[in-house]
Amino acid sequence: MEVAQPKDLEQEFRLARRRHAELCRQKWVFNARSRIIGGDTEAWDVQVHDQKIKEATEKARHETFAAEMRQNDKITCILEDRERRDRKNLCKAINDFQQSFQKPETRREFDLSDPLALKKDLPARQSDNDVRNTISGMQKFMGEDLNFHERKKFQEEQNREWSLQQQREWENARAHQKCAEDLYMKTRLQFDQTAMHLQNLESATRKAVCAAVKEFNKSQALESAERKIQEKKQEQEDSLAEISSLLRGDLLSENPQQAASSFGPHRVVPDRWKGMTREQLEQIRLVQKQQVQEKLRLQEEERQRDMDWDRRRVQRARAVLLSERQQQRQQRDLRRALDCSNLSLAKEQLLQ
Repeated sequence: MEVAQPKDLEQEFRLARRRHAELCRQKWVFNARSRIIGGDTEAWDVQVHDQKIKEATEKARHETFAAEMRQNDKITCILEDRERRDRKNLCKAINDFQQSFQKPETRREFDLSDPLALKKDLPARQSDNDVRNTISGMQKFMGEDLNFHERKKFQEEQNREWSLQQQREWENARAHQKCAEDLYMKTRLQFDQTAMHLQNLESATRKAVCAAVKEFNKSQALESAERKIQEKKQEQEDSLAEISSLLRGDLLSENPQQAASSFGPHRVVPDRWKGMTREQLEQIRLVQKQQVQEKLRLQEEERQRDMDWDRRRVQRARAVLLSERQQQRQQRDLRRALDCSNLSLAKEQLLQ
């Protein structure tokens, strides 16, 4: 049996480590998932495991904190309830002590703020012979009404007398008022009778006046009717006279002499002129015929003049046309002669 040397152990360790690395490499190479994805699954598993451990640790820590917070909240609530109960008991004890040993009437200054002080105190003056009515107290003065009862009785008697006197005066006033009313009624009746009599007289007078007015109106109506008849008759006579005057006058008789003017026989008065006479109309028609003949003569002369001008214009145009034709004929002869001379010159040049 050989003894293992340190070098051998070290070499064996290196071989084992290399063999393990080769096995790991083969495992990674022959594992299709790891080769395709290209990731370290073991590292991932370790990371996932560490993350789960971390989350569990955080969860446990949070749960611990939550439990501690709940415990602290419970303790706080218990302490607050205890403090509230202690404060309530203290306030109750203070109130009981104040009601038992610190009453308001036991204080030294209670007489200054006692609400029943005026009711408990004696009046300033019980009678005129009160020993407290000293000079400095100013409760009794000279001239005071010490005979109040006698004065009151006298005043009541005086009021009764005044009331009886007022009743008597009121009865007298009623009697006087009744007499005045009776006198007023008598006077009113007398006035009514007088007014009725005056009214009857007024109605009779009014009737008489109405009758007189009616008669006067009747006479006035008859007079007015008569006057209208006379006016109508006079108007008819005036109308007949006016009609006869118009028929016989120069206005409707068509007298031409009334339109003669004083400025000459050739002038007339416009508002009296009745129109032209037959001789004047014939003279006007004769003048119109002469004017028509003169106009026809002038038109004929103008027509003859236009025809003469047209004839001259045609002759001039014909002469111009003939001269142009003659000129064209001469130019054509000249051109023909020039062409012949040019042709002869060309032949001579060719012969040379």
